[in-house]
Amino acid sequence: MDEFRRIDRSGTNAEKYTLRQKLFGTEDVEPMWVADMDIATPECVIDAVKERLNHPIVGYEVMSDSAFEAQILWMKEHHGFRIERDWLTYSPSVVASIGCAIRAFSNEGDGVIVMDPVYPPFYSMVKDNRRSLILHPLRRDTEGVYRFDLEYLRTQITPQTKLLLLCSPHNPVGRVWSRDELTELGQFCLNHGIVIISDEIHSDIVYSPHRHFPFASLSEALRENTITLIGPGKTFNMAGFSISTVCIASEELRERYEAERLRVHWGDGAALSHTAFEAAYRHGSSWHRKLIGHLDKNRTLLNEWANNHPLIALSSCEATYLAWLDCRALGLGDRELREFFVREANLGLSPGLSFGKEGSGYMRLNFAVATEVLENALGRISDALKRRNDV
Repeated sequence: MDEFRRIDRSGTNAEKYTLRQKLFGTEDVEPMWVADMDIATPECVIDAVKERLNHPIVGYEVMSDSAFEAQILWMKEHHGFRIERDWLTYSPSVVASIGCAIRAFSNEGDGVIVMDPVYPPFYSMVKDNRRSLILHPLRRDTEGVYRFDLEYLRTQITPQTKLLLLCSPHNPVGRVWSRDELTELGQFCLNHGIVIISDEIHSDIVYSPHRHFPFASLSEALRENTITLIGPGKTFNMAGFSISTVCIASEELRERYEAERLRVHWGDGAALSHTAFEAAYRHGSSWHRKLIGHLDKNRTLLNEWANNHPLIALSSCEATYLAWLDCRALGLGDRELREFFVREANLGLSPGLSFGKEGSGYMRLNFAVATEVLENALGRISDALKRRNDV
C-alpha cells in the first residue's frame, strides 16, 4: 500500500475542506492552506487507539509517565536534547501554551517581540492578552535567505520588553536557524532579561543538510531561560488529537507557568490523545523517515518547477512542508494575488499578508500531499500564468 497516496477528505469535517466556501468563495479549489497533511496518520497511532477502545470505559485520565518518557527518548535520539521528566507538562496546543506563557511571564502592557512574517496566532496571542507587540521584520538577504537583525532589534526594545516569541523552524519562511544565529539571539535575550518562548512544533520536519537545534539545548543559561513548545501534531499528522507539551527546565519559571496553567484549567488531556501521543513517539521512527523522503521529493519538484517559472520564486525551504512563494514579480496587489490563485488556478492557499505585513506579495502552499496532487497544482499555476501572459 502506498503510504503517501491521495486520500479523499471531502465529506469529512476536515478544516481545510469544510471552510473552502467561507474562505475562498467557492468549493472548486484544491485546498493547500492549513498546516496539516493530506497523508494518512501512521498505522502505529491508529492501531494503538483501536486497541485502547477495546476497554469499555473512556473516562478521565492523566497522562502517563511512559507517554512523557517516549517523547523524552525521541528528543534525545533525534535532537540530542536531554529532557527530564519534571520539565514536561501537557498542553492541548502550542497556541494555548503561548497564551499561558505570555500571562505567566509578563504583565499587561509589557513588550513581546514577534518576528514578521510568522504564524498568525503569534500576533493575536500578544494582542488578546493586552501586551505590547514589538514587530521585528525578518529580512531576505541577496540569496533570498531570511535573517533577523540584532542591531536593529536592540533599538526596538525597552526595559518593559519581557518576552520573545520564536518560531523554530520558522513558519512560513522555512528557515532552520543555525546554532550561531540562535546562540547570538539567546545571548541578546539573556543580556536584556528577555524570556524566550520557542515554538518548535516543526522541529522534526527538517531536510538535509540542515539540523534543528532546540534552543534550550545550546547552553545551561539558555536552558534556564527558555520555554520550549513541542508535540507530535505536525510530525505524525495527528493535530486532531489536540495534544502537545511544554518543556521548562527552570524551577522558578516552571512554578510560574504551572500557576497560570492551573488557573485556566485545561486539565490533563484525553485518553485517546495520550495513547496516540505515546504510540507516535515510541513506534513512529520508521514512518517518519519515509515521510521525510516523500516530502523532500515534493520539495525537489517544487524547486524544479520554480526554476522554470521566473514570475514565482521559492524561498529556501529548509524545514516544514510549507512553501513560501514569492509572487511579487506578478505585480499584483494582495487581494488580486489571492484571487489569481483562487479564480485562475483553482487553488486555496494561505495569503502571505495573513502572516504579517512582511508577507505582502507572498503565498504559502502546503506540499504535504500525494505527489500527483502537487503535480496537478503546479500544472494549474503554470496554465494560469500562461493564460495571463497570452492576454
